Amino acid sequence: MAATTDRATADGDGAREGHLRLVWPQWQGADGAAVAAYVPEVPPDVARRGYAVGAAVLEATLPQHDGPTAAVPVLMSDVGLTQQDGVAAKAVVIEQLARALELIRRHAPSRITTLGGECSVSVAPFAELAHRYGEDLAVLWIDSHPDLFTPGGTYPGFHAMALATLTGHGDRDVLDLLPATVAPERVALVGVHSWFDDNLADAKAWGIQAFAPDALRGSSRPLLDWLAATGCSRVAVHFDVDTVDGEEVRLGLIAEPGGLTGVQVRRIVADIADVADVVGLTVAEFVPRQVMRLGQILGGFPLLSRPS
Repeated sequence: MAATTDRATADGDGAREGHLRLVWPQWQGADGAAVAAYVPEVPPDVARRGYAVGAAVLEATLPQHDGPTAAVPVLMSDVGLTQQDGVAAKAVVIEQLARALELIRRHAPSRITTLGGECSVSVAPFAELAHRYGEDLAVLWIDSHPDLFTPGGTYPGFHAMALATLTGHGDRDVLDLLPATVAPERVALVGVHSWFDDNLADAKAWGIQAFAPDALRGSSRPLLDWLAATGCSRVAVHFDVDTVDGEEVRLGLIAEPGGLTGVQVRRIVADIADVADVVGLTVAEFVPRQVMRLGQILGGFPLLSRPS
């Protein structure tokens, strides 16, 4: 297990404002068989841990954070991967969720940036922000997929249940850990265009607003109007990198065609930041396939291999 760490604490503006950077390389929320099928160029045990590699690459790539940085302890072994109550790896997902919540509460931040890891890494920070800001917080879930599965559905990976959980729909053991949830009418799906029938029905039944890519290609105005109607002055933004059109660049597990372009995503987020206080940001689902493949190539090199 990785140790809990607090790194690079500084006295700059980020520290004074209570801005925590949370590094959470969780991979267990994705169903292993599905990940292996989408990343066939490396062995299955390497493929499913690709989210952890993605978190490390993000941390190395992004500018240094002027404030506290904390790493959520994540098991890298196969412990706890058994499906339970319709949720894959439920035991370890709950354990790591509890540790993330403990870390966040230790810092009591007013802002949280989370580097994942699969999509479920937004659950803990957004729930804590919802507890702090209450009805003044809206959630923008920028994702090709709605992540609205519930336990017992057609897909057991918890990363595809993340938004359902945040809106109070999901596994009771998980929900009991959370300090707050977000009312569905204060949640918007942004760039979603790959639906499952049960997700579509639930989004409509729960009252979650959805904006397909074509609705936002020319202007962010429909989304800005929705946000204004909520009355919220603060937002938490979840960005699944697979929202960027797979024909432009493949960043996530699945290369989804027809998504927003990178330029459009940047414009949407910038427009939101112009009218609201962004108190939460998650970057999730980055799977650096070339880095993982390079690791396989280097695995047999002298001085790099583990002793037998």
